[in-house]
Amino acid sequence: MQEPFRLSFRNMAAPIGVEEQVRARIAELEQYSGRIVGCNVTVEPSNRRHHRGNLYHVRIELFVPGGEIVVRRDPPEHHAHEDLHVALRDAFDAAQRQLQDRVRELRGDVKSHAPPVIGKIASLLPDHGFLLTETGEEVYFHKNAVLGAGYERLNIGDKVRYVIHEGEGEQGPQASTVVPL
Repeated sequence: MQEPFRLSFRNMAAPIGVEEQVRARIAELEQYSGRIVGCNVTVEPSNRRHHRGNLYHVRIELFVPGGEIVVRRDPPEHHAHEDLHVALRDAFDAAQRQLQDRVRELRGDVKSHAPPVIGKIASLLPDHGFLLTETGEEVYFHKNAVLGAGYERLNIGDKVRYVIHEGEGEQGPQASTVVPL
Protein backbone atom coordinates (compact mmCIF):
# COMPACT_ATOMS: atom_id res chain seq x y z
CA MET A 1 0.00 0.00 0.00
CA GLN A 2 1.35 3.39 -0.95
CA GLU A 3 -0.12 5.24 2.03
CA PRO A 4 -0.42 3.91 5.58
CA PHE A 5 -3.92 2.84 6.54
CA ARG A 6 -5.99 5.05 8.80
CA LEU A 7 -8.00 3.55 11.63
CA SER A 8 -10.37 5.84 13.49
CA PHE A 9 -12.81 5.32 16.32
CA ARG A 10 -15.79 7.60 16.81
CA ASN A 11 -17.40 8.05 20.21
CA MET A 12 -15.27 5.31 21.76
CA ALA A 13 -11.75 4.51 22.90
CA ALA A 14 -9.56 2.24 20.80
CA PRO A 15 -10.00 -1.34 22.07
CA ILE A 16 -6.91 -3.46 22.64
CA GLY A 17 -5.97 -5.70 19.71
CA VAL A 18 -8.17 -4.06 17.09
CA GLU A 19 -5.34 -2.29 15.30
CA GLU A 20 -3.45 -5.59 14.95
CA GLN A 21 -6.58 -7.29 13.57
CA VAL A 22 -7.10 -4.50 11.02
CA ARG A 23 -3.43 -4.55 10.02
CA ALA A 24 -3.59 -8.34 9.46
CA ARG A 25 -6.78 -8.12 7.39
CA ILE A 26 -5.33 -5.35 5.20
CA ALA A 27 -2.28 -7.56 4.59
CA GLU A 28 -4.69 -10.31 3.45
CA LEU A 29 -6.37 -7.87 1.05
CA GLU A 30 -2.99 -6.94 -0.40
CA GLN A 31 -2.48 -10.61 -1.34
CA TYR A 32 -5.46 -10.30 -3.69
CA SER A 33 -4.30 -7.02 -5.16
CA GLY A 34 -0.96 -5.36 -4.66
CA ARG A 35 -2.40 -2.20 -6.18
CA ILE A 36 -4.23 -0.90 -3.10
CA VAL A 37 -3.29 2.75 -2.74
CA GLY A 38 -4.84 3.46 0.64
CA CYS A 39 -7.35 2.27 3.23
CA ASN A 40 -9.51 4.01 5.82
CA VAL A 41 -11.33 2.04 8.51
CA THR A 42 -13.88 3.72 10.77
CA VAL A 43 -15.50 2.04 13.78
CA GLU A 44 -18.39 3.53 15.69
CA PRO A 45 -20.77 2.18 18.32
CA SER A 46 -24.49 2.47 17.71
CA ASN A 47 -26.20 5.51 19.20
CA ARG A 48 -29.10 3.50 20.55
CA ARG A 49 -29.06 1.91 23.95
CA HIS A 50 -29.43 -1.85 23.97
CA HIS A 51 -30.22 -4.33 26.70
CA ARG A 52 -27.12 -6.46 26.04
CA GLY A 53 -24.44 -4.17 24.63
CA ASN A 54 -23.38 -1.82 21.91
CA LEU A 55 -23.65 -2.72 18.26
CA TYR A 56 -20.79 -1.56 16.02
CA HIS A 57 -20.85 0.20 12.66
CA VAL A 58 -17.80 -0.46 10.49
CA ARG A 59 -16.88 1.42 7.32
CA ILE A 60 -13.96 0.43 5.08
CA GLU A 61 -12.75 2.56 2.18
CA LEU A 62 -10.20 0.90 -0.12
CA PHE A 63 -8.55 3.17 -2.66
CA VAL A 64 -7.50 1.34 -5.81
CA PRO A 65 -6.47 2.63 -9.25
CA GLY A 66 -9.59 3.70 -11.10
CA GLY A 67 -11.83 4.12 -8.08
CA GLU A 68 -12.58 3.04 -4.57
CA ILE A 69 -14.35 0.19 -2.82
CA VAL A 70 -16.58 1.20 0.07
CA VAL A 71 -18.05 -1.28 2.53
CA ARG A 72 -20.47 -0.36 5.30
CA ARG A 73 -21.50 -2.89 7.89
CA ASP A 74 -24.32 -1.64 10.03
CA PRO A 75 -25.43 -3.78 12.94
CA PRO A 76 -28.08 -6.38 12.08
CA GLU A 77 -31.07 -7.08 14.25
CA HIS A 78 -29.69 -10.39 15.58
CA HIS A 79 -26.95 -8.67 17.63
CA ALA A 80 -24.00 -10.50 16.02
CA HIS A 81 -22.14 -7.19 15.86
CA GLU A 82 -22.07 -6.71 19.61
CA ASP A 83 -18.60 -8.17 19.30
CA LEU A 84 -16.37 -5.65 17.52
CA HIS A 85 -14.14 -8.41 16.15
CA VAL A 86 -17.14 -10.07 14.44
CA ALA A 87 -18.23 -6.73 12.95
CA LEU A 88 -14.71 -6.15 11.60
CA ARG A 89 -14.49 -9.70 10.23
CA ASP A 90 -17.80 -9.30 8.36
CA ALA A 91 -16.78 -5.93 6.92
CA PHE A 92 -13.37 -7.16 5.74
CA ASP A 93 -14.92 -10.31 4.24
CA ALA A 94 -17.24 -8.09 2.19
CA ALA A 95 -14.32 -5.86 1.15
CA GLN A 96 -12.35 -8.94 0.10
CA ARG A 97 -15.22 -10.17 -2.11
CA GLN A 98 -15.55 -6.75 -3.77
CA LEU A 99 -11.79 -6.51 -4.30
CA GLN A 100 -11.69 -9.99 -5.85
CA ASP A 101 -14.52 -8.99 -8.20
CA ARG A 102 -12.64 -5.83 -9.20
CA VAL A 103 -9.45 -7.80 -9.89
CA ARG A 104 -11.39 -10.34 -12.01
CA GLU A 105 -12.93 -7.51 -14.05
CA LEU A 106 -9.54 -5.89 -14.66
CA ARG A 107 -8.07 -9.23 -15.76
CA GLY A 108 -10.99 -9.89 -18.06
CA ASP A 109 -11.93 -13.07 -16.18
CA VAL A 110 -15.56 -12.00 -15.93
CA LYS A 111 -17.75 -14.31 -17.96
CA SER A 112 -19.55 -12.58 -20.78
CA HIS A 113 -22.68 -13.97 -22.33
CA ALA A 114 -23.26 -14.04 -26.05
CA PRO A 115 -25.85 -11.47 -27.06
CA PRO A 116 -29.23 -12.88 -28.10
CA VAL A 117 -29.92 -13.08 -31.82
CA ILE A 118 -33.09 -12.29 -33.79
CA GLY A 119 -34.80 -14.86 -35.99
CA LYS A 120 -38.23 -15.75 -37.45
CA ILE A 121 -40.50 -18.69 -36.77
CA ALA A 122 -40.20 -21.04 -39.78
CA SER A 123 -42.50 -23.89 -38.71
CA LEU A 124 -44.59 -24.98 -35.72
CA LEU A 125 -45.51 -28.53 -34.67
CA PRO A 126 -47.52 -29.62 -31.59
CA ASP A 127 -44.58 -29.63 -29.15
CA HIS A 128 -41.68 -28.00 -31.02
CA GLY A 129 -40.80 -25.74 -33.89
CA PHE A 130 -38.02 -24.39 -36.05
CA LEU A 131 -36.84 -20.84 -36.41
CA LEU A 132 -34.93 -19.32 -39.26
CA THR A 133 -31.71 -17.45 -38.45
CA GLU A 134 -30.45 -14.37 -40.28
CA THR A 135 -28.06 -16.65 -42.20
CA GLY A 136 -30.91 -18.91 -43.36
CA GLU A 137 -30.13 -21.80 -41.02
CA GLU A 138 -32.99 -23.63 -39.26
CA VAL A 139 -32.74 -23.97 -35.48
CA TYR A 140 -34.87 -26.41 -33.46
CA PHE A 141 -36.67 -25.27 -30.30
CA HIS A 142 -38.95 -27.08 -27.87
CA LYS A 143 -42.16 -25.44 -26.68
CA ASN A 144 -40.75 -25.29 -23.13
CA ALA A 145 -37.95 -23.00 -24.36
CA VAL A 146 -40.46 -20.25 -25.24
CA LEU A 147 -40.75 -17.48 -22.64
CA GLY A 148 -43.24 -14.67 -22.27
CA ALA A 149 -46.36 -15.03 -24.42
CA GLY A 150 -45.88 -18.79 -24.72
CA TYR A 151 -45.66 -21.35 -27.47
CA GLU A 152 -49.42 -21.37 -28.18
CA ARG A 153 -49.38 -17.71 -29.24
CA LEU A 154 -46.57 -18.06 -31.79
CA ASN A 155 -47.29 -17.80 -35.51
CA ILE A 156 -45.15 -18.57 -38.53
CA GLY A 157 -43.20 -15.45 -39.48
CA ASP A 158 -43.16 -13.99 -35.93
CA LYS A 159 -39.86 -12.44 -34.92
CA VAL A 160 -38.18 -13.91 -31.84
CA ARG A 161 -35.03 -13.36 -29.87
CA TYR A 162 -33.19 -16.61 -29.13
CA VAL A 163 -30.09 -18.08 -27.53
CA ILE A 164 -28.40 -21.12 -29.06
CA HIS A 165 -27.75 -24.05 -26.70
CA GLU A 166 -24.02 -24.86 -26.50
CA GLY A 167 -24.33 -28.48 -27.69
CA GLU A 168 -26.30 -29.71 -30.68
CA GLY A 169 -29.42 -31.79 -30.17
CA GLU A 170 -30.79 -34.63 -32.30
CA GLN A 171 -32.37 -32.06 -34.64
CA GLY A 172 -29.14 -30.06 -35.09
CA PRO A 173 -28.62 -26.62 -33.52
CA GLN A 174 -31.08 -25.98 -30.70
CA ALA A 175 -32.36 -22.80 -29.09
CA SER A 176 -32.37 -22.94 -25.29
CA THR A 177 -34.39 -19.75 -24.89
CA VAL A 178 -36.91 -18.21 -27.30
CA VAL A 179 -38.57 -14.86 -26.52
CA PRO A 180 -41.35 -13.57 -28.79
CA LEU A 181 -40.82 -9.93 -29.84
